[in-house]
Amino acid sequence: MESVGNIILYFVIAIAIIVFSVLTVTTRQILRSATYLLFVLFATAILYFQMDYQFLGAVQIAVYAGGIVVLFVFAILLTHKPGADAEPLSTHRRWLGLSAAVLGIAVCGYAVFSHAAFCGRQLATVADLDMATIGHFLLSTDKWGYLLPFEAVSILLLACIIGGVVIARKR
Repeated sequence: MESVGNIILYFVIAIAIIVFSVLTVTTRQILRSATYLLFVLFATAILYFQMDYQFLGAVQIAVYAGGIVVLFVFAILLTHKPGADAEPLSTHRRWLGLSAAVLGIAVCGYAVFSHAAFCGRQLATVADLDMATIGHFLLSTDKWGYLLPFEAVSILLLACIIGGVVIARKR
């Protein structure tokens, strides 16, 4: 039985993640957006620590909060004037963004709820997973392994770094 304090902490962190995620995508100042993203990543690390995944929480802080957000801020400062205000969105673009968000939520919901039926097994609870199982799924090339998407994201980040350097050198 979980304590009431853990449940309250979970809901506080979940609300913080939701609020800062919305602020990340709705603010017009790009450096504030990167700061809100940093708060989301720290709150996610706190969730990992609460689930007793200390290594995953430390990796979340070191790699994502420490490395990726610094890379984003570096790229922003190289390619964009931070004080420049963005143009307000037109009504057409707001509806387009809202419909894309609803479609994305529907696709994610379908993926989550159909995964157990597709695999022929029940969805795993947090108590059933240990670090060895998570590591196997993340770095395996088996049917449900995630090594290829992991490597694709690293290549994407490398392309972003090279693009930022090329844009900075043109100035």
